Amino acid sequence: MDGSRDVTGFILAGGKSTRMGMDKAFVDFEGRTLLARALDVARSVTPDVCIVGAEEKFAPFAPVVEDAFRERGPLGGIHAALRSSATELNFVLAVDMPFVSSAFLQYLIREARNVGGVSMVVPRSKGRWEPLCAVYRRKFADTAEKALLAGRNKIDWLFNAAETRVIDQEELDHAGFSTSIFRNMNTPEELEQEQPRA
Repeated sequence: MDGSRDVTGFILAGGKSTRMGMDKAFVDFEGRTLLARALDVARSVTPDVCIVGAEEKFAPFAPVVEDAFRERGPLGGIHAALRSSATELNFVLAVDMPFVSSAFLQYLIREARNVGGVSMVVPRSKGRWEPLCAVYRRKFADTAEKALLAGRNKIDWLFNAAETRVIDQEELDHAGFSTSIFRNMNTPEELEQEQPRA
């Protein structure tokens, strides 16, 4: 860990998963829960890591932040994270993205430090935004709140409304990061496919 004290990490763990048949955060993957894996990679980057989710469920594992806008999806979680943060830079990581590495989070944070004015640094892989593995400045909370108050839950359209540093496919390739790091575990079948064979 580089001991970064100017960055807070947030694990987004509040989503429901009926397809998994249980809380996704506690699904076992390669001998550890998805939550344990996400906390480990986040703590390898900064000592200040919180979970965005239900206090009664996640308090034993790390400090918890609960959504101000309930049942509003990832944008509500990102808003809650940024409103609670004491640091300018904040990365969010979805609990169901077990292939994201410490090296990639550090890369995002370095880029955020290098481009001072932008609200966020977001990867765009194969034409798809990856807002659940991104770095946000606290000021993005204002943009998120306006959208939520207007009844808008989708985050993608906000990347045009706010200043965004895009990490595009070419840059990912050049930096040596595979797009497979953004794979998430949504179903038991996907989980089974990714488990190592005995």
